[in-house]
Formats: sequence, structure tokens, C-alpha cells
Amino acid sequence: MYLVWVGAMNAVVNLMLLLCTDRLSGYATNYGRTISAAILGGVYAGACLLPGFHFLGNFIWRIVSFGLIALVAYGMYVGTFRMGLIFSFLSLALSGVMENIGKGNGAGVAIAAVLLILSYFGFGGRPDGTGCVPIELNYMGKLLRLTALQDTGNTLRDPITGRSVLVVGADAAHKLTGLTKEQLQNPVETMGAIPGLQLIPYSSVGSRGFLLALRLQNVRIGKWQGSSLVAFAPEGLGSEGVYQALTGGNV
Repeated sequence: MYLVWVGAMNAVVNLMLLLCTDRLSGYATNYGRTISAAILGGVYAGACLLPGFHFLGNFIWRIVSFGLIALVAYGMYVGTFRMGLIFSFLSLALSGVMENIGKGNGAGVAIAAVLLILSYFGFGGRPDGTGCVPIELNYMGKLLRLTALQDTGNTLRDPITGRSVLVVGADAAHKLTGLTKEQLQNPVETMGAIPGLQLIPYSSVGSRGFLLALRLQNVRIGKWQGSSLVAFAPEGLGSEGVYQALTGGNV
């Protein structure tokens, strides 16, 4: 029974620390993967107390466990290492505090909760409208979860609603629609590839042209949900581990 209690408490702590990691890095939380990773951490904590498995508590195995938790939570992509480092730092910092105050798992849950609250209130975006927000795109039965940078410099506008156009990178566009980078680089020739495609004129420093765009009926940007015009950039946007789309400064 004690092992179950230790495992459950550590799973709760891991869940809070993973949510802190997502918030601090601007990552859009995948709750299924996050909960699975937290449970894995709880199982590891319980296993460390089993007879003959105490060696799992040494530093090397702790680092291995952090890596496995990160892989489960974030999958295999370039941002996983960075996210794993943030999670490991938070976990080791919490362990250090726990050792100094000499309290049990209950105090760990309380401290992790405080960290989570601080991360949500202290890193929720700046008053100028910048920051990162989670987004969800639905198209032909496909659901894609991304993180968007709130960019006040994004001047693309929907000619019908006047709202800022959501811009996603080439990799996200391919996952959602199947359009390749080569097709996105030749928007006029690609117009007939998917029903509903339209052209959006854009201009940036040193370049101007058109982006392919598609109106999606079910889009979630932060807490807002509704129909939105989504434009597809022919290249990646920002850092894959931080954000993969651009939206306006105000959602």
C-alpha cells in the first residue's frame, strides 16, 4: 500500500512539473501523453523502493527516467531534448528543496502546485500581446495541436472577417493537408490541389508574394474557437520545440 501511495504522489508531482515545463516553454500540452508520462514517473518512483531495485534511485538512473518521461510526453523530435532539460531541472530543484526541508511527498505536491501556479501567472504572455498560445486545427477528420506565437507584426488579414490570419509552417501544413513544401512554394500552380484553397497576398522584409490558405470551420486559438482562415508558409516557423504557427497579438 505504501508503494502505491508513493507512486501516486510522484505521478501527481510529475504531472504538475510537466505542465510547468509546457507553460515555461510555450508548448501546447498533449494531455494524453503528459498523463502517461506522469504515470511512468510514478511507477519508477515506486520501483525504486522494491527490494533489489534500490539502485534505480541513483543519479544515472534518475537521468534515464527523466529522458524516458520526456520521450513519452513529447515524442521524438528536435524539441524533446530542450523540454527534457527543463523538466529535469525542475525535478532536481524540487528534490533539493525536499531534502533540505526533510518533508514527505505531501510537501512535494504542495511545492509543485506553487510552481505550477507561478508559471501560469508569471509566464502567460506580456501586456503587448506577445507570448505563446495552444491552437487546435481540425480538417477532414484530422486534429492537429500546435503552439502559436502571438505576433503583433502579423498583418495578414482575412478579407471577409477582418481577423488576423493564422499562419502555420510547412511541416504542420503537410500533416494537416498533405501539401508538400514544393507545392507551397508554387501557390498559383497548386490552387487546384485541394478544394477551397485560396491565395493571400503577403509582404515581408525583402520579399512579397502569395500564400496558400484554407478556411477551417473548427479552429481553437487559446480560449477562442470558431472559423478561421489558415495560411500555409512554405518553410518552418520559429523553433519546432517552441512554436509552429503565428497568430495576431490579440486573440
